[in-house]
Amino acid sequence: MQSFLQYRKFRHNLEEQIQRHGLNKVAGCATQPDTDREHPLEAGGRNEDELLPAEEGIQPRDHATEEKELENEKPPQRQENGTALLAPPFNGFSQQTRGHRASSTNGSLHHTNTRDTSLSRASSRATSRANSTASRPNYLSTATTRSTIGARLGQTLTGVDVRTRKTNEGGPERGKVFVVAYQGPDDPLNPHNWSITKRVAITLLVASIGLIVGVASSIDSAAIPQASKEFHVSEVTESLATAIYLVGFGIGAFTAAPVSETVGRNPVYLVTMLLFMIWVMASALAPNIGAQLVFRFLAGYFGSTPLTCAGGSISDMWDATQRTAVFPLFANAAFWGPILGPIMGGFIAENVSWRWCEWITLIWAGGILIALFFFLPETYAPILLSWKAQHLRSITGNERYKSALEVQDTKFKDRLIHNFYRPFQLFVYEPIVVLFTLYLTVVYIVLFTFLTGYEYIFSDTYGLSQGVTFLIFVTLGIGFGFATAFVPWVFKRYQRNLAKVQEEGGTHLPPEQRLIFAMMGAPALPIGLFWLAWSARPSVSIWCPIISNLPIGFAIMCIFISSYQYLIDAFEAYAASALVGATFIRYIAAGGMIPASIPLYENVGVPWTVTLLGAVSLLMAPVPYIFYYFGARIRKRSRYAASV
Repeated sequence: MQSFLQYRKFRHNLEEQIQRHGLNKVAGCATQPDTDREHPLEAGGRNEDELLPAEEGIQPRDHATEEKELENEKPPQRQENGTALLAPPFNGFSQQTRGHRASSTNGSLHHTNTRDTSLSRASSRATSRANSTASRPNYLSTATTRSTIGARLGQTLTGVDVRTRKTNEGGPERGKVFVVAYQGPDDPLNPHNWSITKRVAITLLVASIGLIVGVASSIDSAAIPQASKEFHVSEVTESLATAIYLVGFGIGAFTAAPVSETVGRNPVYLVTMLLFMIWVMASALAPNIGAQLVFRFLAGYFGSTPLTCAGGSISDMWDATQRTAVFPLFANAAFWGPILGPIMGGFIAENVSWRWCEWITLIWAGGILIALFFFLPETYAPILLSWKAQHLRSITGNERYKSALEVQDTKFKDRLIHNFYRPFQLFVYEPIVVLFTLYLTVVYIVLFTFLTGYEYIFSDTYGLSQGVTFLIFVTLGIGFGFATAFVPWVFKRYQRNLAKVQEEGGTHLPPEQRLIFAMMGAPALPIGLFWLAWSARPSVSIWCPIISNLPIGFAIMCIFISSYQYLIDAFEAYAASALVGATFIRYIAAGGMIPASIPLYENVGVPWTVTLLGAVSLLMAPVPYIFYYFGARIRKRSRYAASV
């Protein structure tokens, strides 16, 4: 609904822009003769036997012939308020675009197809009659401007580039194209220029999607004992319901990105949220373990959209500096979801039924879907510019107004293929992608193995109930809050460094400036894990292992924020592929580790299982420091990364 209203408002705003630039005045002067003069082409000005080419059935010529004439033609004169004015050329292209007839009535434009040759013939007839009749003025300039004002619109409005088509756009033989862009940096149609309140609200809406799909990813893990008992399977088998959801998350990332870049963000969010809800409902009604696993996989597949598209939605509205402060909003929602899931699921499964874990998720998701339907606008620039080009074609009657997305005319199948193989290319050839993907994978393995591990760490060791055990996840959230508290400091630091670069003639900071958060959090993760591993024992107060979750949560948030933003800035045009690959690998790995963690905790024990996680995180801790100091050199040797 919001997108539909936005589409209608888009045309209204565009018409206002056109009026502010005087297009109606230009069109009226170009197409209408003076009212106190008799036009030579009216009924009284031509003989009955002189038929216009349109009446003779002459067919219009192709654009190639038209382009050649227009390029060789001198800019025509037009009559405005009795003064002859020379209209400036538009990028070397005549401001007249033949093949249409425009008329203006009360400021509105109406377009009717005519013939190219009609203009020249009508002009010659008008000229001969004017020369033979001294009492009649010369209407040559008026007659020759009876054509579409489409090209003149490009001259009048900024943000329209007339150029020859490139090879990947059909080649020069297809003629020129009017590529539509925003009208300068202050264009109100650009989401970057929306009010801060509106952009924050949209960001929170997108974050709410990340929150609910995160809740769905983990809420079943707290109900494993009850669900496994009902389905008569082991707890390891039932843990696959959580694992398979994460696998669906990873696989779904490959299709969400190209679809959003074809039809826009808004339809993808709405449709995938609806399908996500359908499969969550099916999971609640699952008659057996097989059906539950299939439905959970499909729910994860369609729930992957926010983690794939949210970065793009945020970039649609916020510049690089602003993202430093805004992205943590989404990051907190993305990680609070997996934390709230087991907290809710533990009490629901213990006191009601494990199926109500799914029903509560469905109700919550329904509320978010309603909010998205009414309040979430489209933010993807290529789609917005496609709307603008469509409206310009409607207003001017000139079909050559195209957005950059329409000019390229890339098929969805091709985008899907590229989206499948390019992430693997980046993972093979780019050390930045390899190491940060592995680092994020370690972080996610730590987080999601806690879903099964907390029962061994706290329930078996200290005898806590199911609900109270998972309530301890709140301490991870408090750690997230500590990391978020550093956002203002990091934001101001980024602004100061950017100002210094701009004073020296630069335009933006190198991507390595994004790694400050990760450098703060990298030591905290192994510290927290080693602390938890050797303090979780009956002889030690329960508060000691509980407090160890604070540095773990702090590190998880810091590493995630830095890694995502560094990949976006380092790969720019290929950032989507880098993030898709990272999403796929970390969720597949985390999903595989959930059922594997249960035998580890049972057979190896809590101390050594958590110590193993701490050792792997310690091995990855130098990654942000290495790239902070040597990242620029590594990017210069990269075939995909930006060499800023």
